[in-house]
Amino acid sequence: MGVPDQLAERMSMAEQHEYLRARFSRRTMIRGGAVTLGAVTGGAFVTGATARAAVPTQPLSHTEEVDGSLVAPFGRHLAWGNDPRTEITVSWQVPVAVKKPFLRIGAHPWDLSRKIEAEVRTLYTPAGVGASGDHTQYYLHAKLTHLRPGRTYYYGVGHQGFDPAEAHLLGTLGTFTTAPAHKAPFTFTAFGDEGVSYHGLANNSLLLGQNPAFHLHAGDIAYADPAGQGKTADTGFDSRIWDQFLAQTESVAKSVPWMVSYGNHDMEAWYSPNGYGGEEARWNLPDNGPDRKNLPGVYSFVYGNTAVISLDPNDVSFEIPANLGISGGTQTTWFEAQLKKYRAAKDIDFVVVFFHHCAYCTSTAHASEGGVRQEWVPLFDKYQVDLVINGHNHQYERTDVIKGNTVTKKLPIGGTAYPETEGVVYVTAGAAGRSLYAFTAPDSYEGHLNEVDSVASFVNTKDGKVNETVAWSRVRYLNYSFLRVDVTPAPKGHYTTLKVQGIAETGDRIDHFTVARKAK
Repeated sequence: MGVPDQLAERMSMAEQHEYLRARFSRRTMIRGGAVTLGAVTGGAFVTGATARAAVPTQPLSHTEEVDGSLVAPFGRHLAWGNDPRTEITVSWQVPVAVKKPFLRIGAHPWDLSRKIEAEVRTLYTPAGVGASGDHTQYYLHAKLTHLRPGRTYYYGVGHQGFDPAEAHLLGTLGTFTTAPAHKAPFTFTAFGDEGVSYHGLANNSLLLGQNPAFHLHAGDIAYADPAGQGKTADTGFDSRIWDQFLAQTESVAKSVPWMVSYGNHDMEAWYSPNGYGGEEARWNLPDNGPDRKNLPGVYSFVYGNTAVISLDPNDVSFEIPANLGISGGTQTTWFEAQLKKYRAAKDIDFVVVFFHHCAYCTSTAHASEGGVRQEWVPLFDKYQVDLVINGHNHQYERTDVIKGNTVTKKLPIGGTAYPETEGVVYVTAGAAGRSLYAFTAPDSYEGHLNEVDSVASFVNTKDGKVNETVAWSRVRYLNYSFLRVDVTPAPKGHYTTLKVQGIAETGDRIDHFTVARKAK
């Protein structure tokens, strides 16, 4: 984006944002702002909207009116609220400005009488900021509360001239099912590093067939910023990639809550000092994290007997330090409080944590993140986290059981880990669709074992890369894949289980293991 590489290397995300604003605002901000909340037309803002905007904004200039009946919503995606039993947000896009956007919802497709006004977040990217010339995106959100647990709802999204309740538009309806009020078996899926590709589309189609209750995306979502280094010099940035991504994922995300965590490619310097202004326009995630202003991708939710926590490793990354230390330590403090709360809760058995950068991976690209090991691994051990899911490295890798950075138990394919006494299992599931990386050791997966005693790798530290030889790399698969987790509750005192499977894009199982603990 026109700043020397050597300067960009030293700039934090906030400094890059300031640089871009100073360079482009004078000739482009006459057109409009970066992130605005409110009506698409007329420049009306909802109360408090500018508090979330990246900079003071102006209404968009008059847009030529388009017949609303000719404008089809696209890119529908769901996200849980703070309580998946009663809260969910439906989000979508429109390609041009529309009037009076709304959502209809009901218990049956023929009964959509409840109508809810949508919130609009307008994202403007001026010419000169990367490759996206003079591009405006319209993201719409309808947050639903006071829903009934364990209930399937039908919904449709529309605007003036496009009403999904009309007979000829009933085919545009979607459904979602809220979390049950009590413990019950369920499935969730996970991966990271998707982007826009045939492989991403294939994985989406396959994971939909798993019938998951929700999906976890462990960061590097669309790759609108292809460099991912948090550099203003990244001229490849293209905000329009998000339009393609949300269209690609709609087949799943319109019915399966798509819970995202932010990676290094998700920091986009133009929109806000923390790089997440664009993400805040596109997603509506739970708001129960420690620092909504700086860390909008940090949150937690409970589904059945399982607590899920999303973290932001950009805050602790030595490898890519654009946002290093942005929380001032509040994220780690909050994280420990969450772990303590969930471990004490009588109705929660499992704690699953997902985020982007890997604590343990032997990829030749990024390998392991020392900041994660320093800040969070001791907490994983202390509070007996049941499963850690990462992306960042574009392959599938699964560790043995680890505690204190050492293997406490070899975990062969088909084995069982007991986190209460043994330690934590880490899975890198970063092969959702982006180009693949490499291993130094041979692939070793179900039906194709090549076990080795040790693997040469490295860890990113504050002093740079440090070589290490590790014994914890148990399963390695260098092709496209995702994770499936089946959660089975049990009566108090009996073993409740997470049955984890690595599934290839081909549909073949490449790994499976079980995590078991005594039910409360």
